[in-house]
Amino acid sequence: MKSYTQKFSRVWWALLAGPLLFLLGILIMSVYYGAVSQGQNVAPIPELVAASTPYQLVVIQLVLLLIVSRAMKLDGLSWKAIGWKIADGQRTSREILLGSGLGVVLGLLYIFALSPALTALQNVWDYVPAGELFTTLGASIVPFVIANVLLAPFIEESIYRGYGLTRLSGKYSQPVAIVLACFFFGFLHWTGGFWYILLTGFVAGGLFAWLRTARKNLIAPLAAHLALNIVETIFVVMMIGR
Repeated sequence: MKSYTQKFSRVWWALLAGPLLFLLGILIMSVYYGAVSQGQNVAPIPELVAASTPYQLVVIQLVLLLIVSRAMKLDGLSWKAIGWKIADGQRTSREILLGSGLGVVLGLLYIFALSPALTALQNVWDYVPAGELFTTLGASIVPFVIANVLLAPFIEESIYRGYGLTRLSGKYSQPVAIVLACFFFGFLHWTGGFWYILLTGFVAGGLFAWLRTARKNLIAPLAAHLALNIVETIFVVMMIGR
């Protein structure tokens, strides 16, 4: 009983690690810039901390990879067991095509409908000002691309639709497990604001979770996640270039 409880508690730590690491990163950078300024000119500190976000993203993604790898090892889970199943070439191609197609559709929907809706809702209320997310993400393009395109799709799918959903489904019904996985995936993006949490968690996360359960592998959600993040990255670059 104790062994099972210990294994299951690791799920919560893995799901909460991302949000906590973002908070820790903000605190560390705030202290760092405060020490550098020596209390003389503290006004630029929030902007400097925000500008460091893309670099924080790279570090946090790598730490999350170590966390999920360690949790899986302690639980005796293989990558295949959480959904990284490589099928025959023809089926893998279908999974990639399906996932990437849906990801592009969601990305275009994000640009032309969801992003304007997000801005409108943020103008009504949010703890993050409207438009600040794009400025923050686009502060340094190269680390943002590394984190958002090269790292996030694989690492986040491994945590939320792979390890997390696998473990949650062993304790709760599938609908409850999916809702929890979506919630924690949205909470990972808490620095984008309340409405961004809902957008990423239950719109994007809902699509990825549906692909994971319907296709019974992580290839399709990975392809969707990657395609969406590529479209989002292009959009952020275009917004910053205006």
